[in-house]
Amino acid sequence: MVTLQGKTVAFLVAPEGVEQVELTDPWQAVVEAGGTPRLVSTQAGRVRAFNHLDRGDTFAVDDVVDKVSAADYDALVLPGGVANPDALRQHADAVAFVRDFFEAGKPVAAICHAPWTLIEADVVRGRTLTSWPSLRTDLANAGAQWVDEQVHVCTGGPNALITSRNPDDLPAFGDALVTEFARTKN
Repeated sequence: MVTLQGKTVAFLVAPEGVEQVELTDPWQAVVEAGGTPRLVSTQAGRVRAFNHLDRGDTFAVDDVVDKVSAADYDALVLPGGVANPDALRQHADAVAFVRDFFEAGKPVAAICHAPWTLIEADVVRGRTLTSWPSLRTDLANAGAQWVDEQVHVCTGGPNALITSRNPDDLPAFGDALVTEFARTKN
């Protein structure tokens, strides 16, 4: 059985706009594998999730991005939603936080529109990944190779990069991120 016992996983989201199921399903996968998820955002308080365009639940923020670093975590999950990564890519501390995981060689998982934040962090050049189809051109322009797959694990860089296209891919995404996160040393 794959275990994340002793591992802390950051989930980076904007104060508003994260796709709820893309936050809660991977979060549950980490918990079920024995890991400790932490909700990181650009502001303290609570974040508002969405179910596509409808308001969803709120979730308590554990850590504020400008007060933590990649050194505080073993891995990073970037949930999607259209507004969420669009807001994150405009926040310098959030972009630097993401880039730090790549520089430290720590695994990162991103789903749906989340690769927009990866593009802003300039960490996709030479990597192969998948995403929501509308990001294909953005990723190609940033130097990545886009593939249309349920989940893709790219190890051709400083870290494992796990990506998926949309909420339909969440079971495969959760399995892949738990497997890859378990391979990292604490």
